Amino acid sequence: MFSVLMLFVLPFGGGIPAGVLLAQAKGLSWPVTAGLYLLSDVMLALALEPVLWLLVRLGSRMPVLAQAAAIMKAAMARSLALFAGTGAGPIGLILIAFGLDPMSGRAAALAAGHGFLAGWAFAIAGDMLYYGAVALTTLKLNTLVRDPATTIAIVLAAMFTVPLAVGILRARRGLSGPKV
Repeated sequence: MFSVLMLFVLPFGGGIPAGVLLAQAKGLSWPVTAGLYLLSDVMLALALEPVLWLLVRLGSRMPVLAQAAAIMKAAMARSLALFAGTGAGPIGLILIAFGLDPMSGRAAALAAGHGFLAGWAFAIAGDMLYYGAVALTTLKLNTLVRDPATTIAIVLAAMFTVPLAVGILRARRGLSGPKV
């Protein structure tokens, strides 16, 4: 189980397909595998939260960090407008974590005024939805491909190219969302 957890702790999405296939090869049930992924999210929360709060504290004292925070708030506002209209409600924050990553979801929740528990709950909920989508895709694709390395390569390629393709198609159709 430790090797599956370590794959899930990887700081990029490639750990999901590899971890899911390794868990399947080791005979781990899907609830145990999902629990290991949830544990990796909790570990991320405990490791990242102090860094996030330090950046917030330093941001009020360092102009460069304050400017970076303003840029990030503007980017989060644009993302929230795309996902959920106006406001930083729970669904919008969950969708940010789903569409980007849990760290961005937590940063958006902090910018919206949510504390540790609520902020990470939104971020982890979005990330668990993303995990579910990638895990299910990986397992179904592997039943067709029957080669874990090829399955992982296809899923990784899709993880990077599908969002780009959707963005390009939306831009061509004028569906880039509301301007903030």
